[in-house]
This record gives sequence, C-alpha cells and structure tokens, in this order.
Amino acid sequence: MRTIQMIGLISDTHGLLRPEALRALEGSDLIIHAGDVGDPRILEELRRLAPVVAVRGNVDAGAWSADLPETAVVQAGSALIYVLHDIGKLDLNPTAAGIAMVVSGHSHKPSHEERDGILYVNPGAAGPRRFNLPVTIARIDPHQRPWQVEFVELVPRREGK
Repeated sequence: MRTIQMIGLISDTHGLLRPEALRALEGSDLIIHAGDVGDPRILEELRRLAPVVAVRGNVDAGAWSADLPETAVVQAGSALIYVLHDIGKLDLNPTAAGIAMVVSGHSHKPSHEERDGILYVNPGAAGPRRFNLPVTIARIDPHQRPWQVEFVELVPRREGK
C-alpha cells in the first residue's frame, strides 16, 4: 500500500482542467475530486498524477458518470475522509462514523473549518470562474496534526476567466 504524503483536493471543474491545476496537484499521492467533474477526460488526466477518488456532482450526467458514486470514504493513514459534492446532503454523522475529514464542493467557495473535531474542507472551484470567486484547489499533508489546509489560487482574479 502506497504511503500518502500529500492529498490534493479539487472540485467543480465543470469540464475545464486548467494546466495550473495540474501543476498545483503535482506531488500529490492521492487526488480527491469532490464532484461536478463535467468531462471524463479530467479524471484520466488527474490519474496521470496520482490515484483519484471522485464523486458525482449535480452536473455529472450521462453514461460516463454512472460509475461515479454519490459519496466515497477514503483511508488516509489512520484517518477516514468522507467525500460528497453538496455538504447540504451530508447523510451521516461524521463523529459517529469515525470520520476525521469531510470534503465537499458545490458552492465554489474555498473554505475549511473544524467542528466537533471534524475538519470540513471545500477546495473551491477549479473550473470556469463563477461570479468573483477565486479559482482554487487545496492540498493537505495527512501527517501534520492538526491538519493544515493550503489553498492554491490558480488564476489571479484580475484575469477574469
């Protein structure tokens, strides 16, 4: 079993995988895509960097997305990570389930907060810019405690798209 030194988090690509995202995710031992992939080729490209765990988002439709689960559980060392697209559809009690981190997307807003000992992370959106929100991915070193979330802004806001 491969040791995970760095986890890359990405979401809401909506069919656009920016070269900046690929560069920011280089060195990841695991990539988690929290849905709204938009194109199966994105997962193929990400798999060239590291193993990928991806869930289906609300824009993921068609035959290609049928194999994407709505939720996933990932083992990172001794910690369990729960992945879903929309945090509003969280269907379990993370504390009772032994989950250490919940990763979601959907809002396009990068965020992280700890509640009741659980780290909740939204890496933001890495695809087309929405409103004036940043275009981001996130990285986490699973061996560092408490977990520190590093957001990487892929495109400066002044550049528009």
